[in-house]
Formats: sequence, structure tokens, C-alpha cells
Amino acid sequence: MTVTEGTALSSAEISAERLRRKREVALGYRIFAALRWGDLGDGHITARDPEHTDCFWLLRYPVGFEQATVQDLVLVRADGTTVDGRPINQTAHHIHHPVHAARPDVVAVAHTHTQWGTPFCATRRPVLPITQEACQFFERWASFDDEEVQVLGLAGGRRIADALGMNQALLLRNHGLLTVGSSVAETIASFVTLERVTEALLKAPDAAPISDDAARVARDDLLRHESARHSFEFLVKRHVGDPSVVG
Repeated sequence: MTVTEGTALSSAEISAERLRRKREVALGYRIFAALRWGDLGDGHITARDPEHTDCFWLLRYPVGFEQATVQDLVLVRADGTTVDGRPINQTAHHIHHPVHAARPDVVAVAHTHTQWGTPFCATRRPVLPITQEACQFFERWASFDDEEVQVLGLAGGRRIADALGMNQALLLRNHGLLTVGSSVAETIASFVTLERVTEALLKAPDAAPISDDAARVARDDLLRHESARHSFEFLVKRHVGDPSVVG
């Protein structure tokens, strides 16, 4: 079941949706770990709580991405404190809270430093539709052209949210990639896809993009077939195996 924000739910439905989101967050962290991301604890995945919508679930600190379980997730309030008192990476609150606050349609936010996305962001180049995968982001990405790579407070996060606007992906200058989505699965799959897109763009800097019309056709077809959801399922099978390992 996929829940739309604002839908009236029973207590049982809320609990089921909460658990689904938390499991997908934990699986997302394990996928990132399998791809060799977050080895230094550099990154965060958050999911809005379906009941307390001004709060989000986040991996407690310091837990390695490869060890993430549902039990390791903490509920973070709007002020950055956690309901159970366990510590978090405060930068996650600085970046993710303003994005969640600005975008009620967003269920999840993902950001980490990657082998291709981070250097690509340093080039200040656009995400051109030079591959089929890149078409997913055509007219759906933005750039945060700001030198605040050390986001020390909510003010920086609000500027990030402003730069993101209503887009799905954001290139943080000299910093890295950020994606959002209407589900955790969509957000994780979109992040992995964007990393592959930036790899292609760096490896083929002189590639000729396809036309705007062709890019829109490819984008709309990919989104219509829910490719992100299917991609997330493939990522879990390939990099995690048994999803019950996260609890």
C-alpha cells in the first residue's frame, strides 16, 4: 500500500505504512553501503512519518550503513531532537528538515557523497539527456550554486530547499547529489540512477544529447511505468538479498 499524505488512515494502516517506510530506509542504507557509499558516515536517508508529518526517520549515529536495521532508526523532531534521545548526524537535520518542510509531497530525501556525483557537481555542468537514464531527470533537476558545503544550520538547508523547488534532483555544488520522492523506494532508485547518469556525463563530456522532445517522451514513459519502484526491488535483490535482514 502506498499512502498519499493527507489521506485519513486507521491506526493499523498508519503502523503498517510507518514500518514499510522504515524498512525501505534501512534497505536504502544497505544498498548505499554495498555501492561503497557512506564509508565515512557521510550521507543520510530520511522518511517522513505518516502520522507525525513534521518528523522524519533517520539512522542513529554512529551506525554503519551496512548494519542499518529498523531498530536503528530514530524519529527526529522538527527541532532536531530525537524522541528516544539517541544521537543523530545533525547535518542530516540541517539539510533534510527544510526540504521536508518545504515539500509536503516528499516522503523521502537521500543525500550522500559518491564517486561520480560529487566530482560532477564540482564541474557546475548541467544534467543533459545523453543516455536513456538521464531522460528521467529531464526538466526535473536543479542546481544549488552555493559554496556552503559545510551546512552548519537550518538556514543553509532552507536555501537548498529553495534551490530544489519542485524538482526531483538537486546538484549541490562541490558537494554531491540529493534526490527526493513520493516514496523511499523512488528516492533511493532515483539517487542510484542519478549517480550512473553523472558517471556517463563525466566519461563522455562531448556526447551529443538527444532532442528535448525525445527526452520528454522517454521521461514520461519511464515515470508512467514506475521504473523507480522496480529498480529499487532489483537493487534490494542484488545488494541486500533477504530484505528481512533489516527487521
